[in-house]
Amino acid sequence: MNPGTYAGKFVAKKSGTRSKPIFLCGDAQAIIDGGGVKKGYGFHLNGANYWRLVGFTVRNCQKGVIGDTTNGSIIQGLTVHDVGDEAIHLRKFSTGNIVQYNKIYNTGLRREKFGEGIYLGTAESNWGSITGGKPDKSDNNVVRGNVIRATAEAIDIKEGTTGGKILNNVFDGSKIGGSKHNDSWVDVKGNNYLLEGNKGTKTPVDGFQTHEILDGWGKGNVFRNNTITLAGGSGVGINDVRGGNTIDCDNKVTDGKLTKKGACS
Repeated sequence: MNPGTYAGKFVAKKSGTRSKPIFLCGDAQAIIDGGGVKKGYGFHLNGANYWRLVGFTVRNCQKGVIGDTTNGSIIQGLTVHDVGDEAIHLRKFSTGNIVQYNKIYNTGLRREKFGEGIYLGTAESNWGSITGGKPDKSDNNVVRGNVIRATAEAIDIKEGTTGGKILNNVFDGSKIGGSKHNDSWVDVKGNNYLLEGNKGTKTPVDGFQTHEILDGWGKGNVFRNNTITLAGGSGVGINDVRGGNTIDCDNKVTDGKLTKKGACS
């Protein structure tokens, strides 16, 4: 993509292969502009596998980049800002993807409470419309090295998803709001995730939270070597609400306690 503004909402349906992925590349001055934050997706991977979205900007749409049933794709180095709801969302059985080194800010311009930075999976309440009533097994996705300032969670990990990695991201919680439920950088409702090396500053309540929305979910997650600066947050660094997760002692917290019990696992 050459520098310039590309007006519209774009959809990819053709797949590459593991050995020959499809590349769409540009620098930050190559801008996809969706024409308004009230509806539409800036770029939609719709059943398209093995794509490489690299380097360009997505703005001025309801949702930034959406992956529906995309596998083996990489979303890298994008700037996603001024969107109505969430910036990047993998859902509808999207597995084995990587979301890395993106810059995300000014989400939630339509509704703050839906302004997640990166969203993995689908809430159980929407399985009927998105996944035919089945758990959204958007599994084994890696979210790495992103810089996120969002109006809802920087990363929201939904029930039904398993085995992802959340690594070395940077969170700024200074704009989180819009709902009493938006009160942490990361909300983990899936199972068996590794959350390691992340850094966050400013939060309304907690740094990280786990929740058991459905029986057996929000379990088996490991928190390791995260650096947490609560900076006025009224909660704790990692709030393991129902238990069943591992909080290593190398997590570091400033301006508060690591857990409600004040101890690591």
